[in-house]
Amino acid sequence: MRYNSLAFRLTASAGIVSIVLLIAAGLLLASLFSKAVERNFDVRLQAVLDGLLANVDVNKNNELVLSGAIADTRFALPLSGWYWQIEPVDGASGKGMYSPSLLDENLKIPQQLLTRRDTSGVARFFLNDSGGTRLRVIEQRFTLFGGKQNYSFAVAGNFDELKAEIAAFNGALIIVLGLLGAGLLGALLVQVHFGLRPLRALRRELMQIRQGESEQLAGRFPEEIKPVADELNLLIKANTEVVERARTQVGNLAHALKTPLSVLANEARLTGGKLAAKVSEQTEIMRRQVDLYLDRARRAARARSLGASTSVEEVAAGLGRTLMRIYIEQGLKIEVDIPSGLKFRGEKQDLEEMLGNLMDNASKWADSKVTVTAWSDECASDDGRCWLYLAVGDYGPGLPEETRDQALIRGRRLDESKPGTGLGLSIVTETAGMYNGAVTLGEAKAGGLLVTLKLPAVKKR
Repeated sequence: MRYNSLAFRLTASAGIVSIVLLIAAGLLLASLFSKAVERNFDVRLQAVLDGLLANVDVNKNNELVLSGAIADTRFALPLSGWYWQIEPVDGASGKGMYSPSLLDENLKIPQQLLTRRDTSGVARFFLNDSGGTRLRVIEQRFTLFGGKQNYSFAVAGNFDELKAEIAAFNGALIIVLGLLGAGLLGALLVQVHFGLRPLRALRRELMQIRQGESEQLAGRFPEEIKPVADELNLLIKANTEVVERARTQVGNLAHALKTPLSVLANEARLTGGKLAAKVSEQTEIMRRQVDLYLDRARRAARARSLGASTSVEEVAAGLGRTLMRIYIEQGLKIEVDIPSGLKFRGEKQDLEEMLGNLMDNASKWADSKVTVTAWSDECASDDGRCWLYLAVGDYGPGLPEETRDQALIRGRRLDESKPGTGLGLSIVTETAGMYNGAVTLGEAKAGGLLVTLKLPAVKKR
């Protein structure tokens, strides 16, 4: 998944939000659980304190005694962290009472901890005993013996036991939230994958149009993407119409120019003389220039059209049969070895023109045989840009390496003994360039010239 992809952005943003929410939920749950456990702990301590108050009494010596024992045996274990004590306060006389777990000590409660009480007069706070155990303490004051003396009732519990319980809960909470986060991430990836499927389908259909396999976007798209698909269809249609109008205008222009030029040429031939010869010469130059640039315009319009594809094997085989009939007297043999599924991403006319020029040139120079082979490379990227290579070789004299570049120049003829205008290879080069292709000259295995033509190919499925 690329960092600049839409899928990464959706996954990352939603993942970050989910992680933040899970962490916040975890902290909130941990805090709520801790407070709930603490409240429950206070309730248990309050129950012990109420039990003390209910069981406290005075003997015949005016000393405090308990009429019943505390059920929780931890208050009897020395330094267990579970303590209770009853002490006189506010100048009251008499002795206090202490749980057996305190041994000979008492809970030394700083006065500042007793200043904050709830509406029931209960103070709640934390305290460490002599052994360093963390205690949760509740303290409440009562007036006994007919309102004559005030006593402080305090009950303490071992809070470290609760910390272990809270830690166990937090550990389980982390595991559960981790599993939930992993599940959410998996669901998010699936959601993003299926959510972006229409975009991938749109991309595939556009690729098929560019490769000539279809002419319009025909898939069913969601409401959010359908307007984009409709606009693209309109754009493709407009492109096709522009190309067709360009072809029509080029044809009209050719007809409009050729007729006056033909009239001028005929009048010049009928008139005679030096001026007429000059007019005839310049008229012919104008006609050739018009043909040249109109032909370029036609090829440029075809190269920019979308959706065209041509079978390379069919074109090469047809040209081979035609040329063997033309050069039948010299016993020319043309061998075509091209995969049947190989397709040129462009107009058939352009492939016929390029390959026809190359095969015709090879036929003129070949002693006995011309070979035509083709292959395609692996697509350079996943955007559908593939290339095919057409190699036309002749069993002829070949071409020296130092003169090969000159052979591609328009109108340059390296041997005047053979018929031709010197335009063939330059036309092939120009047309291939319109498709971002190229022409290279090399040496064939048999010693003749090998011309390799690089053109865009339709991606194989």
